[in-house]
Amino acid sequence: MTLDEIIALFDSPIFSIQDKVFTLGDLLMLPAFLFVGYLLISWTIRLIVMRMRSKGVAPDVVHLVRRILFILAFLALFITTLDLINVPITAFAFLSGAVAIGFGFGAQNIINNFISGWILMWERPIRIGDFLEVDGVKGNVETINTRSTRIRRTDGVHMMIPNSKLLENTVVNWTLVDNRSRTTVSVGVAYGSPCRLVASLIEQAVAEQQDVLKEPAPIVIFDEFGDNALMFVAYFWMNASVEGHLRMIRSNIRFRIEELFAENDICIAFPQRDIHIDGKLTVHKADVE
Repeated sequence: MTLDEIIALFDSPIFSIQDKVFTLGDLLMLPAFLFVGYLLISWTIRLIVMRMRSKGVAPDVVHLVRRILFILAFLALFITTLDLINVPITAFAFLSGAVAIGFGFGAQNIINNFISGWILMWERPIRIGDFLEVDGVKGNVETINTRSTRIRRTDGVHMMIPNSKLLENTVVNWTLVDNRSRTTVSVGVAYGSPCRLVASLIEQAVAEQQDVLKEPAPIVIFDEFGDNALMFVAYFWMNASVEGHLRMIRSNIRFRIEELFAENDICIAFPQRDIHIDGKLTVHKADVE
C-alpha cells in the first residue's frame, strides 16, 4: 500500500454530525490525543500533590485540590480535542441535553451523593483522618470520594457510607476541632472506707497518666450511696484520636487505682446480700457412712 493510499484511507469518511464529516483519521487521533493528554495531566497533578504534601498541607485539602485540578484539566483537554478535529461544541448540545435529562431521572441518588461529596470536600465538616461516630459505628475517615466516604472501623473493617447520609443524618465528629475528649472512670468501695482518702487516691491515679490533660483539671466526685458500694466517678480530659486509645488509658487508670487501694487497705466493693431469718434456725449434721 502506497503512502497516497494510506492517506486516502485515513481521509475516508465514516459518519457525519451536523454537516461535520468524521474520517477514520479523526477517530484514531481522538483516543490517542486523549490518552497522551491524560498521562500528562496525571503526571502534572501528581507533582503538584507531592509538592503540597511536602509542605505539610492537610490531606483533605490535597484531596480537594487534586479533584478540582483533574476535572478542570480533563474538561480543557476534551474541548481542545474537539477544536483540534474541528468539531463545534454545539454539535453535542442536543445529544448532551437528552442524555442529561435521562440520566437525571434515572440516577437521582447517584447525583445526590455526588453533590454531597463535593460539599463535604469543600466545606470540610468531615476531613480525612477524622474520628467519626455514625449510627453507633465508630471509625477513622480514610478517603472522601465523589459518591461515598470510606471509613475504617475500630475493628479494622472498612465501611462505604454514601455522602448524602453524612450530610442528612446526625454525625458525631470527635476530632472536628481538636483531639480532646472527656471520659470517666467509675469505682465502688466498701461501706466504711475513708471517703476522702479514696477520692485522693483516685485523683492521684488519674493525674499520673501522661495523656490526661492538666487543664481542665481532673475531678473526682462522690457519686452516690449504692446498694453494695460507695460510688466514685473520675472525670478527666485527654488527647485521644481513636476510641482504642481511650480504652487503654482508662484501663491503665483502673490498674493504678487497684494498686493504690491495695497499698492503703481499701476494699473494692462487690455485690453482697444480708439474709434475715425470722424464727429459729436449726442445723442438722447428716450422718455420712
